[in-house]
Formats: sequence, C-alpha cells, structure tokens
Amino acid sequence: MTDHEPQFISPSQLCVGLYVHLDVTWIRHPFALSHFKIKDEAQIHTIRALGLEQIRYDPLRSDCLPLPLESASHVVQPEPPENIARVAFPSESEQRRYQAILECEKQFARATTQALLSLNKVVINPQDGMVAAETLINGMVDQAFLDGHAIIQVMDSWRLGEDTFCHPLNVTVLCLMMAKALKLSVEDTRCLGMAALFHDIGKAEIPSNVLMNDSNLNHAELSLLQQHAEYGARIIKNAGKNGTSERIANLIAQHHECFDGSGYPAGLKGEALDTLTPILSLVNAYDNLCSCAKNSKPLTPYGALSYLFSSERKKYDRTMLNLFIKLLGIYPPGSVVQLSDGAYGIVVSANPQQLMRPLVMLHDKRVERETPSFLDLGKDEDTNISQCLLADQLPKEVAEYLQCRQKLSYYFRVESSTEHPANA
Repeated sequence: MTDHEPQFISPSQLCVGLYVHLDVTWIRHPFALSHFKIKDEAQIHTIRALGLEQIRYDPLRSDCLPLPLESASHVVQPEPPENIARVAFPSESEQRRYQAILECEKQFARATTQALLSLNKVVINPQDGMVAAETLINGMVDQAFLDGHAIIQVMDSWRLGEDTFCHPLNVTVLCLMMAKALKLSVEDTRCLGMAALFHDIGKAEIPSNVLMNDSNLNHAELSLLQQHAEYGARIIKNAGKNGTSERIANLIAQHHECFDGSGYPAGLKGEALDTLTPILSLVNAYDNLCSCAKNSKPLTPYGALSYLFSSERKKYDRTMLNLFIKLLGIYPPGSVVQLSDGAYGIVVSANPQQLMRPLVMLHDKRVERETPSFLDLGKDEDTNISQCLLADQLPKEVAEYLQCRQKLSYYFRVESSTEHPANA
C-alpha cells in the first residue's frame, strides 16, 4: 500500500497530529469539517464516541504515524478536559445550516407557484395579476430586508425536480439581493422586484416559433422579438393607473438597454436610463447566459460571470458589475468544481467575505444523497477550488449524484451576523 492509497486505522490508534477523514454524513459529527488534523485529546475522545470501526487517515498530511495496535490496545481512553463541553450529535450548528437550506428550498417552491400564477394572470386579467405579484414581491422584500447577511443559494433539483426552473423568478431574486446590498429604499426595491418578475411578459405576444428559435432569427424576426420589451411595458402600464405602475412599465421597456447605449429598443445610455435599469439589465443578461439559450449551449455560472466581466463590461455600470461579482462570488452558486484534494462538488452558496471560498456540496458515494456532505471552504484553510468544470466533464456517477443541470434556480436566505460573521 502506498501513501497515496486510502489508509485506515482503529480508533484506538488515534493520536494528536493525524489528519483524519470522518466517513459519515456531516450531521452525525460536531466538527466544522469532515476532514482535519487532530489538535488535542478532546477531539480524539469525540471521534471515538462516533462508534466507527475504522477511520481513514492521510499520511501525507499527518505530522506523525498512528499508534501501533499493540500499544494502542493499552491506551486509556481519555476523558475530555473539563473546559471542553461535550457536544450533542448532530451538532446544533450543522443542524441549523441543513434546516436553513431545506427551508430555503420550501420558500422557493412556494414562490415559484406564486410567480407562475402572477405571470399567467397578468396576461388574462392584468389587474388580478398585478395584485398577485404585489403579494409575492412584498413578502420577498420583507424577508430580504431582515437584519443579517443575504445568501444566494442554488436550488437542489434532486429534491425539487427538473420542472422548477423559472427565469423571471431567478431575475427577481438576484435583483432583490442587489437592492439589499445597495441599501435601496423599500419602495424602490418593490418596484424593481415587480419589474424583474414581469420583465419578459411581453413575450406572450411574440409567436412561439420566434421564441423557440431566438438564437437563429432573420432580421425581421429579430426585430419582432426585440419588441417584447415595449409589449411588456404596455401590458403593465395598462394594468395599473398609479405612478408605481408607470415606473415598472418604464423599467420593463428598458431591461435590454445597456449603460453604453448598445442595447435596445431605444439605445438609451447613462443618465437617460432609470436608476434601477442597470441592475435589471445586468441580472437579466447573466441569467440568460446561464440558462436561456435555445439553440446554443448555456454557459456555466462561472463562465457567464467571467464573460460579462471580460467581454461585456463596457455595457454595464462598473459599480453594479463589481457588486454583482461580490454577491455571487468568484465561483457563483451552481458552479461545478473540483477541489485541491480531487473531490468533486457543486457550489451551493457564495461567501461574500471570501469570494473564492464558497459552501460546496460534495460528491461522496459513502454518504446518502438525501443528506449530502457540505464543505465550507471559508472554514477550511487546507482545501481550495482547483478548477470549474462542465457537467459533461464529470464522471457519470458524479454528475448523477450532484444532479448537474443546465437551467439553475436561485433563492435566498438571510443569516444573522452571528451565523455568518464578516472577516475582520
């Protein structure tokens, strides 16, 4: 057996300085990570309490060799030091994180239902559609404006199913997160949320053959498709008679305008745009790159963000683009990654304080998919992301486990400052 092959020892062979891997789901142990270097006798006591028959360790990362079996058999099992509290299994912090992820998915499922209801209603009965949308957006804004850090989370299609993707809701979620980060007023945030939800409603008046072929159109068909911004503005303007509806309609009309004037339908730029337009146009462009191409392959979240920054940054307000990158992280939620230890995973949520160290759901065939393992790179100094991958670059069993898909869905959760403290 070489040092590069998995090596296993008895719990009685544990000692300070060994680098161990706990091959159990993360909710069954109290440690921040499932692999780490043992620092003290209290950790040894806690690991032995897990009841594992054998423990995997990494000789290359260890400071010493395990205790020999003949010596280990005589080792007295140490009691934890008095100043180290015993931790219940699973740990409360890990339970809270897992429950927060599940609750976020439940909220997303409810929001998807409400969003689709609003989108359908506004075409048939504009007034009813606006009322339904206001109920949804007001609730989302109230939730987003709670004290704490807003975390954008990718939804797990393994639990929610493949049919939950909703581009208008994605754009709404990301716009609301931008509004929170910019500390916009509640009124502006609600207006932006309504415009984001209805930004593509004008496509209801575009023939389906044009919509389904939107990347291979002739000049006349492209001109028709681009009129969806004006069609949508008209629908929403007619749905309400107050100033808020007027502004929502104006934002919808401008959601394909660019900061440098290269957008459509009017080629507006800079100060000629509504102050909220740069947020909506940027977010919409990002989600379109990730999910909405009909006849071309969507980009990965990492690729989409890189493309916007490297090739399209003149089109968008620089302040908005930099903030968007901070919100999503260098590796945005939904990015498929390989870690420095060779493991595969998918980014679940970004870490706004450490842009290159997100929360990753790991591929681990020893762990049931119902309760997968997560690795918070913000707490793991020994592991890094080596590369981003396309789903078709993964081994088949890894892709099936991670449930990688082209169309990603997002929602948000708000963590208190004590749960997600900023770095000093």
